[in-house]
Amino acid sequence: MSNHNTKVAFIGTGIMGAPIAGHILDAGYELSVYNRTPGKAQPLVDRGAVWAETPALAVEDADVIFTMVGYPQDVEELYLAGDGLLACAKPGAYLIDLTTSSPELARDIAEAAEVSGKHAFDCPVTGGESGAIAGMLTAIIGATEHDIEPVRPLLETFAANLFCFGGAGKGQAAKLANQVALGASMVGMADALALAQQCGLDLEQTRQMICGGTGKSGVMEQLAPKALDGDYKPGFMVEHFIKDLGLALQVAEEKEIALPGADTAFTLYDMLDAIGGARMGTQAITLLYQEEADAVAAGLDWSLYTNAHEEDGCGCGCDHDHGHEHECACGHDHDDDHECCCGGHGHDDDHECCGGHGDGCCHHGE
Repeated sequence: MSNHNTKVAFIGTGIMGAPIAGHILDAGYELSVYNRTPGKAQPLVDRGAVWAETPALAVEDADVIFTMVGYPQDVEELYLAGDGLLACAKPGAYLIDLTTSSPELARDIAEAAEVSGKHAFDCPVTGGESGAIAGMLTAIIGATEHDIEPVRPLLETFAANLFCFGGAGKGQAAKLANQVALGASMVGMADALALAQQCGLDLEQTRQMICGGTGKSGVMEQLAPKALDGDYKPGFMVEHFIKDLGLALQVAEEKEIALPGADTAFTLYDMLDAIGGARMGTQAITLLYQEEADAVAAGLDWSLYTNAHEEDGCGCGCDHDHGHEHECACGHDHDDDHECCCGGHGHDDDHECCGGHGDGCCHHGE
């Protein structure tokens, strides 16, 4: 599709959506935008995008429609409601969802699109805010190379790598695999820095050492410096990472496999969310290992978790009244033999699992 005659709509101009839409605009495409908070789209409008009052108005003449919203329920309503995108988009339009969502929902949307003479595929991305700003994201696509050919130039305006997994929903499944690896890396980074700190090591020197060997990761290279600087501004928010890990654990449960790394990461991030960290960057996991005063200085409140834990005994940090059917923080239904999130080690009576410390989840001693 030529950028001279292709009309593009973009719905969801948040932390990553706005820079992605900006690259499309910079490439010369005619762009209409919609966001539930209009102010987040205003910089794009100032650069030449056309503001639409509703998603339906944004997509009515669009040849290609991108969406990047928060949660699967948002995607479902946006696409499949009676006045949703599939009903409003013109015949032959391409609808590309960049949200990390449910593989099953992606398949439903793709099937419904084909029935109505349109084309839809899942295309979650990875690379964070910095990758979106640089136009260097990785696109994880639930379609074939042939399927994406008409829109490849558009995808290449913001993605440096395109991975086609061959069918609807497989892009979402692959993205969840990425998030499982990321979750384990985040816990590994936080564990390593906590151990180095307690051993009196220079933390930046330790980080550089790890990055020079086989323990290196994108997390240690890109997010650990932010954590060490006390920068918890979100490039990717905790609440969205919890959503992604929860989706991965749901798929794992359906496939009857265990993901202990993702389970532990979910539990820790759920705790971080409970004490006020929902809208922090994922690097804020390191605050769970710090003294309570450090967490308070960053805007967290351990009493929110402690109070909820004492009131309902579930440890999830939420405010709801739970019955006996309430699930634990890992998202699964467990029998009486379920082990704590520390990995199932044998403990004596004095051991507390990673959710049991009142003055910091993973801080051991002074």
